[in-house]
Amino acid sequence: MPELPEVEALALDLRGRLDGHAIAKIHVAQFSALKTFDPPLSAMEGTLVDDVSRHGKFLDIEASGVHLVLHLARAGWVRWRDEVPTIPPKPSPKSTLALRVVLDDGAGLDVTEAGTRKSLAAYVVRDPDDVPGIASLGPDPLTDDFTVDRFREILQREGGKQLKGVLRHQGTIAGIGNAYSDEILHAARMSPFKPAGHLTDDEVQVLYDALRSTLGAAVDRSRGLAASELKGEKKSHLAVHGRTGQPCPVCGDTVREVSFADSSLQYCPTCQTGGKPLADRRMSRLLK
Repeated sequence: MPELPEVEALALDLRGRLDGHAIAKIHVAQFSALKTFDPPLSAMEGTLVDDVSRHGKFLDIEASGVHLVLHLARAGWVRWRDEVPTIPPKPSPKSTLALRVVLDDGAGLDVTEAGTRKSLAAYVVRDPDDVPGIASLGPDPLTDDFTVDRFREILQREGGKQLKGVLRHQGTIAGIGNAYSDEILHAARMSPFKPAGHLTDDEVQVLYDALRSTLGAAVDRSRGLAASELKGEKKSHLAVHGRTGQPCPVCGDTVREVSFADSSLQYCPTCQTGGKPLADRRMSRLLK
């Protein structure tokens, strides 16, 4: 799933590509992906692109006061095309194409979603806050006003909730998903099941530093990369996420996994849980 660093890089890449261009046409290939009807898609056609930005994990293409907002969900992506087909795409269950944006020079971008679970969402709105997911976002963790004191208040408010869930919840902190929450907790050497409100002041500082440095480094590495390069860049720099059974790059212990109904987390027992492997989430006691 694209998270804050990848969406930030996508916004930067597309901002440069779309600057000075008008949107000629928008084709919908998966009608379930479009979540709004007012204003219609046609309201963006013929408009000049003003900006491309990010809200948490949402990508926002603004053109003449109207916004095309995309949430790429678990398997969505944006693919740049120097030349798009002149024939509009036909809806097909076999196609990964969800939406196509055609520019005035014949180039454009395809918004795709792999897999059978279709969760990608597109919104055409006059204000980004008209998108419920954006209106309910927590603070962005890379802004100047996301201080350690503000982070401490968030953790204390969450009380006994587990750190993994707190970091991932978009209404609490915007932009962090399954992969980077694993990476942040590994960098901080903390259990994913540790209660958020039980951290000491020193532990809050350690976790805050890990959060800012992990996300900041990922954004720096991704900046300037084309969309086609971002997935590979992300995967190549993950320490524990998606590396079950491989050696931890810090201590050499075997990276372990805890599976859930629709996701999983990865961690290093030596670095994060005092050498104790975690049992299945439904049977584990919280590690303190």
